[in-house]
Amino acid sequence: MDFVYSESQRMLAESLERLVQSEWTMPKRRARQAQGVVDAGAWETLADMGVLGLTIAPAYEGFGEDPSSLVPVHLALGRGLVDEPVIPSAVMGAALIAATDNEAHHAALLPGVAQGTVVLAVAYQEPNRRYHTRPMSMHATAAPDGYRLTGLKKQVWHGAAATHWIVSARTEEGRTAIFVVPADTAHVRVIDAPTFDRSRCADIVFENAPLPHSALLVDGRDADRALATGIEWGIAALSIQAAGAMQRAIDLTATYLKDRRQFGQPLASFQALQHRLADMLVAKEMALSMAYVAVAALSETDAPRRAKMISQAKIETARAGRFIGEQAIQLHGGMGMTDEMEIGDYFKRLTALELLLGDTSEHFRILETLA
Repeated sequence: MDFVYSESQRMLAESLERLVQSEWTMPKRRARQAQGVVDAGAWETLADMGVLGLTIAPAYEGFGEDPSSLVPVHLALGRGLVDEPVIPSAVMGAALIAATDNEAHHAALLPGVAQGTVVLAVAYQEPNRRYHTRPMSMHATAAPDGYRLTGLKKQVWHGAAATHWIVSARTEEGRTAIFVVPADTAHVRVIDAPTFDRSRCADIVFENAPLPHSALLVDGRDADRALATGIEWGIAALSIQAAGAMQRAIDLTATYLKDRRQFGQPLASFQALQHRLADMLVAKEMALSMAYVAVAALSETDAPRRAKMISQAKIETARAGRFIGEQAIQLHGGMGMTDEMEIGDYFKRLTALELLLGDTSEHFRILETLA
């Protein structure tokens, strides 16, 4: 896969960088996060720039870019800690739907995702199941007019912001089925909560929620494969965003060391601190290299090899993110622990990224099964 930016990718990256610098400053970003809902203006801007329709096929009003286009876009979003549900909706949700043969749902949902009028959230985690993707306690039972969903989905990333949830459930035959559930469906409760990095997640309770036959997106082994595809795309984009956040954390730290003086000279002049910055930069480059591996994996046809590449990238992203975040806080000294310093936002996000879409232990488990 060629990761050299095309002219259109370069222009989009530059436009996004300018947008992030002006609209995702710390005060503006925190003000939007404090609202607890997706800012309509920011979301519309991302849609107008093509971010939401980037990899959606032109037939569904997207741009049909290949996976490599994730790199310039999500690096910029990561540098700005852009918290809008781009990955849950435009990456994970869109990839999951596109991985099925359900043309009706393609036509009904993907144009809205590209335009920003449809926001998707993938609901697959269940209580006491950690990161396992096979549904066990969420049940779908047949009814004369369609289906009934009963169960609880945990920690749905931006679940309260979604117009539609993509929900995995266990059928009466013990098969996996995936449903598209509108957020206004009856007998559904959403328990929204902030996470410690100022993002949002939700628990969604389905209490015999009625769905028509048309709500079924895919079932059986095809459902398992589609869900795996959505998660893999999410991890790849997340890895790229993490690399962008790491670079910004390094930049903030370097600036602080240049401005802060001790013994009559800038902290940046001390060789020991220069070495620590260099170690942070090396860790970021390792994480970015593995993020490229994750993006390349999206075009890999061999499923075990693809899963191995994705898990390796997620492990390295978590390791580097934790290291860079901790080093950045330490190099800021006591100031790094205060809420007034932006570096704390990056530390929290890099720490939280390890827990999204499978933590390090989970991905080591996956690698063990593939060995």
